[in-house]
Amino acid sequence: MSSPPSLNAAQMQAVHHLSGPCLVLAGAGSGKTRVITHKIARLLQPGAGAGLEARQIAAITFTNKAAAEMRERIKGLVGGKASKGLIISTFHALGVRLLREDGAAIGLKPQFSILDSDDVAGLLRDAGGSSDAAQARRWQWTISLWKNQGLEPEQAEAQAANDDERIAARVMQRYQERLAAYQAVDFDDLIGLPVAMLQRDEAVRAKWQASLGHVLVDEYQDTNAQQYELLRLLVGDGSERTAMFTAVGDDDQSIYGWRGATIDNLKRLPLDYPKLQVIALEQNYRSTGNILRAANKVIAANPKIFEKKLWSEYGDGEPVQVVEGDSEEHEAERAVSRIQALRAQGGALLGAGAPGAAVPTDRSGGGQGIEWKDFAILYRANHQSRVFEQKLRAAQIPYKVSGGQSYFDRAEIKDLCAWLRLLVNQDDDPAFLRAVTTPKRGIGHQTLASLGSFAGQWKTSLYEALFAESLGTALSAKAVGSLHEFGRYVNDLEYRARQTVGGEDAKALLLGWLKDIGYEQHLHDGEDSAKVATARWSNVLDFVDWIAKRCGGQITQEAGTFEAEKKSVLEVAQSIAVIISLAERGNDQNVLTLSTLHAAKGLEWPHVQLVGVNEGLLPFKLEDESLSVEALAQRLEEERRLMYVGITRARSTLTVSWLKRRKRGRETVAGAPSRFITEMKLDEERAPGLSPRERLKAQRAELAARAAAASAATADKQG
Repeated sequence: MSSPPSLNAAQMQAVHHLSGPCLVLAGAGSGKTRVITHKIARLLQPGAGAGLEARQIAAITFTNKAAAEMRERIKGLVGGKASKGLIISTFHALGVRLLREDGAAIGLKPQFSILDSDDVAGLLRDAGGSSDAAQARRWQWTISLWKNQGLEPEQAEAQAANDDERIAARVMQRYQERLAAYQAVDFDDLIGLPVAMLQRDEAVRAKWQASLGHVLVDEYQDTNAQQYELLRLLVGDGSERTAMFTAVGDDDQSIYGWRGATIDNLKRLPLDYPKLQVIALEQNYRSTGNILRAANKVIAANPKIFEKKLWSEYGDGEPVQVVEGDSEEHEAERAVSRIQALRAQGGALLGAGAPGAAVPTDRSGGGQGIEWKDFAILYRANHQSRVFEQKLRAAQIPYKVSGGQSYFDRAEIKDLCAWLRLLVNQDDDPAFLRAVTTPKRGIGHQTLASLGSFAGQWKTSLYEALFAESLGTALSAKAVGSLHEFGRYVNDLEYRARQTVGGEDAKALLLGWLKDIGYEQHLHDGEDSAKVATARWSNVLDFVDWIAKRCGGQITQEAGTFEAEKKSVLEVAQSIAVIISLAERGNDQNVLTLSTLHAAKGLEWPHVQLVGVNEGLLPFKLEDESLSVEALAQRLEEERRLMYVGITRARSTLTVSWLKRRKRGRETVAGAPSRFITEMKLDEERAPGLSPRERLKAQRAELAARAAAASAATADKQG
């Protein structure tokens, strides 16, 4: 393997700072993952480095995809043996690890259940005495925000702003009681409960602080209040020992305030850790000068926590284009035409970048070298994709819509996960209810309602109540017999899942289980179309393979480390809820991407079009009378950061379009360009004193010169 490319001066400073807390301000495209991976390699280095063992280093990401990429890059740097034992996981997976090991300190069994979103909504309907699914979702959203802020139900009720919030706080109290009774947690608890555990139990806190020699946090600007508290508890507050951590983030890319992320965490760091070393990464390895200048000018309108200005060595490149659309249809037609034109002409040829950097060029000078996956159309809201999909289909351009239905959201996959969750935790009532009715086995709603009443009376889980000697006083003998048959099968399956280790044996067990319960026939019985049923069964078989591979150690466990020993089916099932909740399936298809700006964060494409950049869309609705002046200002700042994220997704070309007329509900209203277009100050980029014809001639000459230079470089290399 060739030696890794050299780091620039700022990257080198971040990698070699080993004496205390460090904040790396990583601008878009500035090589933050390289810094994190090289710093881990440095920490592992004996003598010259910190000399830590792999198990003493934790790198925390926000997605499984980012964790997997980090694992592979570290493995490439230091080798598989040296990297074995590193803790590389999401915040939530780390929370699972803490709770599985030490959850007993707060009364949690090691085999607790992790509820998915549907289970949570069901429990909230029960806790709130409501059958209104929309109301349950509103409670779910509100309670999630409170949990991310570290609020208990009593605190939430005390600060409730209106009757709706007071009701939600009371529902939260009853919901928490049910979670405790079921030995279950929701996704937010995977952060909140470890925080509570570390706060309350000094011995557990000391154990984890002693075991972790250095903690690295990626995308630090996306952390919420509870995640910051978890970091602080893991590394110490700096009063008794030097806190050893590296936070890597960018205040200009903080765009998740609506889900609890707070930019205040960046402001708190230098206050809580006075010895904090702040290092800015400003050299961009992604975009051309014109794109970066537009981004810098937009974000300059926001107040700055830390000063930072992106630059690159790639030259100016093509000017950023701003185009108008008469309507949504016209805008989409123009976008498709531009894509077809770029494919035909081969796009702009840009200069080479710095050694080892991702050079923002197309793959060749000819149209054949530009692939569909080099294009992205980005927008503020999901509903904007529809008209672009229509025009792309009409032009026979293949595409994917980012943020569509997840594989793991499919009903057939949720059915099977309910069974697996029940094997792990037989007190998991939502899993019990789904498993016992899927497929149907003669156990009706009336039987289950009576079982629920019986379980509530004796304060047991549904599964435990199923085997109570006095159950016959509440249910008919036939109903009791059916329930006992189901219970015996679950017990037998749990035993076999515990004993079955390795991929092939796991696959045989799972296929046998599906045959036993008649799941394939259940799918066909539930669908009018045999084709749809067959497709759903194919998803089931994919799921079986997915589990079997993890049992066979063929894929590293998302919630843990590099270790890939063989697992039992039950061991894989224990972590399946958090794996599924964060799962991101790779997609290497050669298709254009349609995506919201939020979903595009962390990605990049050679050719990007930002569409619908109108007042009222981006920034999104700033006329909300329920918000204070301060809250509206914060919303505008976050919307501006969203525009900045969109601009910096582009490597070679960027087009920004807005609508003269746009649809709002059933009406068509006059459209105005977003203030962010003005803030890009593109007019200042025009060469002074040149007419439009002269500027176009100069641009063509520049492109021709670059093409000739690239051709000569290729000829030299081949020669």
